[in-house]
This record gives sequence, C-alpha cells and structure tokens, in this order.
Amino acid sequence: MKSQSTPLMKQYAEIKVSHPDTLLLFRVGDFYETFDDDAVKCSKTLNIVLTRRSNGALSQTKLAGFPHHALDNYLPKLVRAGFRVAICDQLEDPKKTKSIVKRGITSIVTPGVSLNDQVLQATSNNFLAALHLDKEKAGLALLDISTGEFLATEGALSYIHQLIRRFYPSEVLYAKQKKNEFEAFIGKDYFSYAMEDWTFEYKTAYEKLTRHFQTRSLKGFGVEPLKCAITAAGAILIYLENTQHHKIYHLSSLSRIDESQHVWMDDFTLRSLEVLHSNHPNGLSLFDVLDRTLTPMGSRLLRRWLMLPLKEVSSIKERHDLLEALRVSSDLSFDISERLRSVCDMERLSSKVITEKISPRELICLGRSLESICSIKQTLSLSTRGQALKNFSQGFPDFKNLYEHIIKVLHMDPPHHLVKGNVIASGFCKELDELRRLIFSGKDHLQTIAQGEKERSGIQSLKISFNNVFGYYIEIRNIHKEKVPSHWIRKQTLSNAERYVTHELKDYERDILGAEEKILSLETDLFQQLTAKVGEHIEILQKGARSLAHLDVILSFSKSALEDQYVRPELNESQNIFIEQGRHPVIEKSLPIGTAYVPNDLSIDSELTQVLIITGPNMAGKSAFLRQSALIALMAQIGSYVPAKRMQMGLIDKIFSRVGASDHLSLGESTFMVEMNETAGILNNLSERSLIILDEIGRGTSTYDGVSIAWAVAEYLHEHFMRPKTLFATHYHELNKMTLSFPRIKNFNVSVKELEDKILFMHKIIPGASAHSFGIHVAKMAGIPSKVLHRAQELLKDLEASQSSGLQGESKEKTISKDLQMSFFQLENPLLEKLRSEIMDLDVNTLTPLQALTELDKMKKIFTKSFEK
Repeated sequence: MKSQSTPLMKQYAEIKVSHPDTLLLFRVGDFYETFDDDAVKCSKTLNIVLTRRSNGALSQTKLAGFPHHALDNYLPKLVRAGFRVAICDQLEDPKKTKSIVKRGITSIVTPGVSLNDQVLQATSNNFLAALHLDKEKAGLALLDISTGEFLATEGALSYIHQLIRRFYPSEVLYAKQKKNEFEAFIGKDYFSYAMEDWTFEYKTAYEKLTRHFQTRSLKGFGVEPLKCAITAAGAILIYLENTQHHKIYHLSSLSRIDESQHVWMDDFTLRSLEVLHSNHPNGLSLFDVLDRTLTPMGSRLLRRWLMLPLKEVSSIKERHDLLEALRVSSDLSFDISERLRSVCDMERLSSKVITEKISPRELICLGRSLESICSIKQTLSLSTRGQALKNFSQGFPDFKNLYEHIIKVLHMDPPHHLVKGNVIASGFCKELDELRRLIFSGKDHLQTIAQGEKERSGIQSLKISFNNVFGYYIEIRNIHKEKVPSHWIRKQTLSNAERYVTHELKDYERDILGAEEKILSLETDLFQQLTAKVGEHIEILQKGARSLAHLDVILSFSKSALEDQYVRPELNESQNIFIEQGRHPVIEKSLPIGTAYVPNDLSIDSELTQVLIITGPNMAGKSAFLRQSALIALMAQIGSYVPAKRMQMGLIDKIFSRVGASDHLSLGESTFMVEMNETAGILNNLSERSLIILDEIGRGTSTYDGVSIAWAVAEYLHEHFMRPKTLFATHYHELNKMTLSFPRIKNFNVSVKELEDKILFMHKIIPGASAHSFGIHVAKMAGIPSKVLHRAQELLKDLEASQSSGLQGESKEKTISKDLQMSFFQLENPLLEKLRSEIMDLDVNTLTPLQALTELDKMKKIFTKSFEK
C-alpha cells in the first residue's frame, strides 16, 4: 500500500501481510469486504459486484463485499472453491472509540477445518490429514474437527497411500522441504498446504500432544512407538493453532489405525467392487444398499466399517450377536428406530458445544437426543432377548441429570439465533422473568401507575404518554394545576396543559427501556453458562454418540437381514469358504420388479479347490459371481448378515480384485499397463488368508501374450506356499488344461442353453469347462450387422478346422485358406515393397508426434497409389 493510504487500508494491509496465503474477509461496519486480488477472486467465486473504493487522495482499490449476516451463505462457497479464508472481525464497539476500530483475525477456515453445516456433508467425515514422509515409510494423522475424531498410523508408503485414497481428506498438510517427495507420492488430487519444516519435528509434536491430552506419555493411545505418526499428529495441532482454532477440548483422544486389525483392500479393489461409490451414473454401491441408518453418525460409521472390516472373530461375533438379538425382536427394533429418528448429530453438536458455535435450537436438540439415549438404554437393559442387548446398554452413559438440566434452562422451542430472544425457559431466572414481565405487561403497569396518581391527586382526566424528548410523562389540563401533588416534577408548559414526571415513572422508564438490552445480556450469559456446563461432559457425550452410531448401524443391518433374507455367516479359523445360494447384494436390488436373482454356490478349499478357473461368454454372469463372492465375504467381516442361504468362512485378511477396466490413459498408462500394475500389486502382497478375484487377466495384449501371462499368474497362485483363495474368470479356454497338471485348480463355467442359433444365459456357475466362448452370439445380441456376423462365422469355422488339423510350426492365421485372407503386402507391387521398406527403416522410439503424423501421411499416399495401379 502507498503511504497515502487511509487508516482503514493501512490497518487492512498490516493484517493481510501476516496472512498472505488467505482470502481475507475484512469486517467494515455491517459488511465483510475484500480488496485487491482477493476482491477479484471473491467477485468471481461468489458472483458479486466488483467495484472500487478510495484509498487516500492518490489511489483507489478494488472492492467486493457482502453483508456480515450473509457469512454463512458465502463462506461455504469460498471454502468449497479451495480458498483458505481468514475472517477479520471488529474487536471493539465502534461507538466506544474515537479512533479506528481495533480488528483482528478471529478464525481461519480451510477445506480441512470447518464447522459450517453448509460445508460439511452429514453422511461423511471431513478429514484434515497430515503426512510425514520418512524414506521407506510414512506417518499419517487424520482429524475431523467437526466430530472430534483424531486418528493416526504409520507404515509402508504403499499402505499410507491407500489409506489416504480411502479416507480422501479435504486437505493434506506436509513439510515445505518435502514438497517434491509429497507431490511425487500423492500427486495433485488433493487440496494441500505446506507448513514450516519445524512443525514436523518429532520432539515438538510429542510435547504438543502430551500437553494437549495432559498426559506424561502417549502409551495409553497405543501410538508411543510410532514416531512418524506422532510427528504427523503434532503437526495437525500446530496447524489448528495457526488457524485460530484454540477451543479443541473435544479432541479428547488419539486412536490408532492398526493395520493388523483390519482387512486390507487396496484402492483398485474398493473401486472395482463398488464398495463406497458406484462406477456408473445413478448406480448403487454396497454402501447405498446397506445404509438404512437413521442418524448421520450411523451413516458415517457404516462407511468407516466398510473401509476397515474386522479380522478378529470375537469382535465380529459381538456385532452378529447384537444383530441377532435385534432381528428376532421386531417390537424392540421398532421402538429403538422411533427413538433414533428424533436423535440429532450428537458428534458434531458436541464439537460445537466446545467451540461455542452451537445455537440455542441445536442445544435443545442435543438435550432431546440425550433423553432418547436414556430411553434406549432403559429399553435395552430390560430386554429379555439375550445378554447381548443388556451388555450393550451398559456402554451408554447416564445422561438423565444433564438432560433434565438442559430442559430446565432452555425454552422448549428456542430460536436458532441467540439475539432473537426467548431462549431461556420461564421460571429458571427470577430477574429474567421480571424483565420479560416488564416488557410484555408494560401497558398494564403504566395503567397501574396512572390509576395510583389519579387516586392520590383526584385528577381523573390525567394521562401518561411518551416522547423521545422526555420519555414517559403525566399530562393534565391547566384547570387542574391546583391539584398537582408535590412529588410531581414539571417538565413542560403548554398553552392549555402541563406535563410532569415522577420518580416512579422515571424508574419505570429506565427499567422498560433497558429491559430488552438486559434480557439479551442475561440470556447470553445464561446460555454461555449452560454451554460451558454441557462442555464439561464432552467425553461422555462423545462416548454416547459412538454407542448410538454403533447401534444405528447394527439396526440397519437387521433391517436388511429381515427384508432381504440375509443369514448369519459362520466364521471360523479354517482356510475355506463355503457359500450356498449366494446373491450379489447390489445387483439383486437393481433388478426389475418381479425378476429373481439367480443364486450360486461357492466352495473354496485350500487343500482341494484353491483356484477356480471360470469360463463362459460375456454377459453370462462371470464378473457378477466374482464380485458377489468378495462382497459377501466383506459383509460377513463388517458384522453384517449376508445374502445367501448358508455361509461358512475362515477369516480373510486381504481382499484383492482385478475386475474391469481402470485405464489411466490421461496419465500415459495403457489399459494393459494398469492391469499389469494391479496384478503385480496382488502377487507381491498376497497372504495365506487372502481372497483374490481376477477377471480377464492378459486381455490387453496379443492373444498369445495374454494366454501366457494368464497361465503364469494362475500357476504362480497355485504353486505359492501361501495358497491364496482365488477365483479366476477368463476367455482363454487354454487355461482349462491346467487341471491336468495342477491338482488344486478346478474348472467351472457359466451354464448356457443353445436353442438353434440362439443362446440363453442361465447365470448358473457349474463344474467343468465351457465348450465355446459364444462371442459371435453375443455380438448378434448387441446388434452387429448380419454381414459382419456371417463373415465372422466363416472365419471361425476355418480357424477351428485349422486347429483340428494338427498343423504345427505355423500360426492359425497362416492356415486360413487364401481366399479368406487379406494380404496386405503383395510383394510384386513395387509401391508396397517401398512402403514395407519405409516401415522397417523407421525408429519409432525417436519419432516426435509431428514426425509420426508426417510419416503416416506419406505411407497413406503410397498405399493409395498401390491400389490405383
């Protein structure tokens, strides 16, 4: 800014210099204003007018702003656009200062730290992540400040990378000196922020965490030996300080994400199985099908369970026991469901209590939720449907006293904003009740004063009025001047009347005029006291919210079990999987009404049937069978019942999926390269309890390369000492011969009925190899022109004939009769000889794109001339 800047703009410049990487909202009177480049950004993002204001005698500056009361509408748009927004407020009353109003930053809102309901999504977390890279491993911390969830872990780079993709944080923090490593590791898919290097020092982080949690060590959180994780978690706390988030007492614990406790699924698997999101517009995911929760907390927890399935039998069985108890008691489930419908988002409201951002209406909603918990706790504890319900009820704290206190203090239907008044309940504060009586019964009180003066003076015609000059006054006509009592004080003489005031009237005036201001002040104080008292119970509030979310998810599972005929899986320590009449949980929900899903059995035994080779035509159901097998196993280990008639399964510790195309062409990777990367990830990370589903491995390259790769992969999985459970769908019928050499490989196919020249897909998986691929039949069903289909049939017959002739040393293509071939290079044509020579002499590895196009154009001209001749 120039030296001629106005005092206001000088003040703005000083604050802006301290926060150069933020978009600064500067409070000026009733508006938040932005200047210079910030104004341009704000104008474009919010679609508001860009104008100018004077900045001293010699200059003007760009300006864009909006009313301060519209902050909740505009702030989310700025944050969603990726801006870090610094809010600069007036720190003193402008009426009480003669100089420029003191201003300062009251909060910095970024995509990863927001409590604004317009920014947050109710059914998913809003995580801030901190990443600490350290050679071959990394530390990761995740914080949702809106719920108080604080997580940390460390591990190999591949593990941390997959966790980041799974949790998909809104913002990622890293050390400035690690910028190159960070971008190479995570790319540019996330909103990120580089912090000073000292914020990622282990000693600083450890001290920061122990001071915050008021502990001597971090052993109680299970992260003591995880130096990288501690470093990342400490950096998050420093970031909260830097962004003016000082009221963070709701961050009461640090939870470890323990790789050893959860089923591992990489990002490819989550996407290909459509666990959290569908890969198709308007499609359903497994989350969509299972989410019948009634609270936002429950929905978020279900998402977490799907991301991190359990692999401890006792923990899974606890969920199944609770589900069973709810499933067999429809009355109990209905009663709990009705209570849950009235429950608000306790996790986020508890956080708002601590940050003092909760509104009166939200606080009364929190109180009613506590009442619901009290009722649910009693219902569960008195249930006769098994010990599981009684045991679970003990996890709910007793909120009776806190609930009763909230209801006692707050009005039953308070406004959303404190300034609207009528927040505190009648009867709680005598002074407040008196002030309200004074306002609402003011006219009656004035009549009482007037009647008293009439009786004392004998002037029955006197009246009490009000103006802005004298306030309240008594007016009488001149003919009654002789009757005026001595305690009246004359204020004004009119032509035919006199005006007086009394001490009683002035006292009333003082009371009535200050009553509204006193009411607001008193209600504000009482509300803040209530908020502080509720905040003292933050840990049990969070515990109650977690228990309620847990119950909500299990109740959601029980609804699916009843309505969709799911059964309880039998989990054991074996290496086998047996599913009788399994169904795909998502596809069966997407079928037209009246269409039944065709169930299929699955039996995998690591000693007898370890690798299943599944052949059959496209559209017949191979991929659906593969996916449903993996999804059923996943559902069993999150604590859900499964879509089957019966299921027995040994615990799975990893699920790998190579199903469907996932091209990264924009990153320069071909379909085949992506397929090989994913396959390599599976082969290099498998375990003895892994479940692997592979679909069409090797199809992205030539036939013989593809068959060779597919064979080698299947052989590797069979011969590996871990013996992972594998379902392998393929079009390469050559793989059917593997059963002759590998005892634990078994052939299966999708049943098909042939009716003359038509086929009927039965969608049934049966033992044995498929006789044909039925590719031409599928092409016909897809609408390929009959001329093309006829030509394909001719070629197919010739190829099959050549294959059966037993010719060796020649490719199938060379055995096709000459009348069915299209010889590209007829060597008697000199122009084609020249074209061949041109191609053979090209070094494709050194060509630029422009040179390649030039050569291609030259060859096209030669080829065209050859046919003209």
